[in-house]
Amino acid sequence: MNINNQSSDFQEIGISPAILKILAEKNITKPTPIQHQAIGLALEGKDLIGIAQTGTGKTFAFGLPMLQQLAAGKKRGLIILPTRELAYQVEEAIKPFADALGIRTAVFVGGASAPMQLKMLKNNPRILIATPGRLNDYLQKKKITLREVEILVLDEADRMLDMGFKPQINRILAHVPRERQTLLFSATMPQEIVKLATAQMDLPLRIEVAPSGTTAEKVEQELIIVRQQNKLKLLQSLLRESKGQILVFSRTKHGAKKITRALNENNFRAAEIHANRSLVQRRKALEGFKRGAHKVLVATDIASRGIDVTNIELVINYDLPDDPSDYIHRIGRTGRADKEGKAISFATPTQAHNIRDIERLIRTPLRRIKHTSVPHVPMELSSSAPKKPRKQTSRRPPRNAGNRKHKKSFRNKRRRR
Repeated sequence: MNINNQSSDFQEIGISPAILKILAEKNITKPTPIQHQAIGLALEGKDLIGIAQTGTGKTFAFGLPMLQQLAAGKKRGLIILPTRELAYQVEEAIKPFADALGIRTAVFVGGASAPMQLKMLKNNPRILIATPGRLNDYLQKKKITLREVEILVLDEADRMLDMGFKPQINRILAHVPRERQTLLFSATMPQEIVKLATAQMDLPLRIEVAPSGTTAEKVEQELIIVRQQNKLKLLQSLLRESKGQILVFSRTKHGAKKITRALNENNFRAAEIHANRSLVQRRKALEGFKRGAHKVLVATDIASRGIDVTNIELVINYDLPDDPSDYIHRIGRTGRADKEGKAISFATPTQAHNIRDIERLIRTPLRRIKHTSVPHVPMELSSSAPKKPRKQTSRRPPRNAGNRKHKKSFRNKRRRR
């Protein structure tokens, strides 16, 4: 079902007085469109597929009905997410409600202390928040059981499949009772998600508050064509023009490290998040960014869905993403909580086909702009489509090859004589 922008009081959609009290304390009075449509159906025990742009409140859309159902009985909940940052972000969002309701939570992610995580199991947590890798590790070692899970949430499921977690998700699903409620949330709806839903969900209802693949309405999107060697100069000029916090996306870990070092050498307060950083380093960088200790956070796509900072003024795609759908999640880090935001992407003259793929996905052209800090360069039209591989053809032997071979053989014979 396609949903219009409706809003209603949380009480009208079935939220209990205990949770309403916490919402009021946090000055949260109106549900977002995805929350308005999902919460009531989830409270009825329905299986749901929720499609909504990033930053639209999906965590409460599955978190509040899960908490309310757990508070009313002895059920257990499992939330699976693609990244460590996203796992901690979800726990941070639901923990105040869980603590008030007497429901313990536990987070299981790679890079954290295994003994500490296993110690949390002794406290009998009723909500497990985990990344697929670490949860599978504990399942294989029989340190944990999922037999009592009655509510399963797959958050950012498309991202988990993109990251190659499908085999691990299948193993996890084999440990969860077939009779359960399953809630699947994401910003995009690739065919792999359809297959997963068909196999693992019971007549799921699809809730879509925006067409799959659309970007946030209040994010202004711009594109600058720039040569690779001028990107850093352009980035520094844009940072000087911006007063707020900026999130910069690099395609590679090495690139993120190089950009961060260059920015700090030029007195920009920058931190980095990528897979080569430890969990402690990544959390420290994110917390410093949230507090304003760092003006700039440089990240790979590991952070495109794992950062929830409401006051990011600008997202800069220093490199275009390999996957066009990651563009949607990257720029969704700004313009959150119904605020306005801006995203500027850098593209080299040979990336016309990358731009075309993004524009096709978001169903709108990116506005081309020029910047005075770097020379304007035109797009190379010849790169608008990837070059087709040359067909392998059998090579004909050179003309008179047989005669040459015969003459060579004759000469060799004469030498042997």
